[in-house]
Amino acid sequence: MKFNTRLFGEVDITEDKVLSFDSGIIGIENLKKFTLIYDSEKEDAGKIIWLQSLEEGAYALPVINPRNVMKDYNPVVDDELLAPLGEFKDEDLMILVTIRVPENIEDMTANLKAPIVINAENRKACQIVVQNEDYMVKQPVYEMLKAAKERAGE
Repeated sequence: MKFNTRLFGEVDITEDKVLSFDSGIIGIENLKKFTLIYDSEKEDAGKIIWLQSLEEGAYALPVINPRNVMKDYNPVVDDELLAPLGEFKDEDLMILVTIRVPENIEDMTANLKAPIVINAENRKACQIVVQNEDYMVKQPVYEMLKAAKERAGE
């Protein structure tokens, strides 16, 4: 299906790339269908991925793999919070966190407290709030991403 987006223009999304958030995302519970759009063909460390709504073309969230900013990211979650994902194996799960990129890029933050979890097998997704008290909603990440980029040789 073809879909118009604010950031990427017209994109062609196949049905197997549609993610279903049955409960929506915190703060935008009315949007249920999304897809992931990558900034490049390669999914390099530190790259921003866009969680693009397929119901509202103007709405896209920048997300990133949390291990790009915190290598030992290990969220503690009540099993019942993962129920919307259906049956899954751990290797089927993809975890992303939203990032905020303000005018001064050095003030960039990631929401490590409320990751987005995707079951890659059935494409069901949900956003959860983790129990880890040391994970912040606005974790500064600019220096961490810069270091990851340097390690990758960019």
